[in-house]
This record gives sequence, C-alpha cells and structure tokens, in this order.
Amino acid sequence: MGSNGLRYEIAQNAYIKLVLHSLKHPTSAVNGILIGRISPSNDVVEIADAVPLFHSHIPLLPQLEISLILIEEYFSAKGLNIVGYFHANERSDESELGSVAKNIGDHICRYFPQAAVLLLDNKKLDALKKSKEGSAIMQLYVRDTSKNWKLVPSDANNRFSLKEPSANVVLLDYIATEKWNGIVDFDDHLDDISKDWLNPGLFK
Repeated sequence: MGSNGLRYEIAQNAYIKLVLHSLKHPTSAVNGILIGRISPSNDVVEIADAVPLFHSHIPLLPQLEISLILIEEYFSAKGLNIVGYFHANERSDESELGSVAKNIGDHICRYFPQAAVLLLDNKKLDALKKSKEGSAIMQLYVRDTSKNWKLVPSDANNRFSLKEPSANVVLLDYIATEKWNGIVDFDDHLDDISKDWLNPGLFK
C-alpha cells in the first residue's frame, strides 16, 4: 500500500515529548525524529517513540547525519526504524511547512518511503490550553506521487490519530508542571555528552 492510503498513529509518550521540546524553546524552530514501524496489517505507520533533535542547528547537515546514524543504530536493535520527521516553526504564526522540513523529510523518505512529516499546529496548541482540544495538535504531511509534500486534511478518514485518546489530558498536566524543563535534545547532548538524548527519566 502506498503512503496515500496509510494511516499514521502516534503513541502518547512520543507525542508529548515532541510538544514539550517545542515548548522548551518557544522562540526557536525545533525538530525531531519519529520512530516506529508499519503494522502487521501494513495499513498503519505506528509512531512508537520520538527523539528531539535540534533547537539551534536545524539546517546543518553534519549534525543531522550524525544524529540519524546514532538513532538508527539504537532503535534498529529494538526492531524499530526512523519513520518520519517532526518540525515546529520558529514563529507561532507560521503555519506552512518550510523548505528545511521538506528537505529533511525527503532525506528520510530515501530510507522509509512512507515517511510522514508532522508540523506543530500552534493554533491548536493555544486552543488546547484553553478548551482541552481532543485531537492531535499536529498536522500530517505525506508525499504524493510526484514526491511533493501535501497536507492531509484533518478530517480525511482519521488518517492521523493519537493512540491514546487521553494524550492531551496528560500533556496538559505536563505543561502545568513545566515538564519541558527536563527535555534533552541532540543539541544539548552535543554540548554535554552526559545529557541523554533518549530522555529516560522524562516520564518517571
């Protein structure tokens, strides 16, 4: 099945980790890598985990290549692969998928053709804080047959969903307790290798 028919489902911890990363750096563009697998029925890309990447070196390829190698090595041993890319724009009023995000998405598609790009929806993030938004506060982009990134409408047969319906409730609790302060990304790790980019203590 091509990526045009696939559904994408994100696990709660992966989802929360990505949003917290963007909240920790509200004036910077941030990005991350989606980890997962295709379901046994071959119709769902299951996003099981996520790795926060950068908040200051986003366009720089050497750091990206190093991080992708380390991420792939670690998760392939667990039977998981890189299945997509997450991006949050620098300005809260930016709602378009930019060229950097598209280029990194294209790079990942060379290894996983069904890759998704998730873009943080800042309007939905604001709404979540006010009205307890139930749906995912991210937009799903997939490549069409011409290899152009296209936004999948949020009402398109539930193409993108939260694995746990209560994920936003848990996220709001983490926001209230400023849990984002504990997030470590690859920028932090490259500055101080004692900081663990796997964030093992984040949900304890």
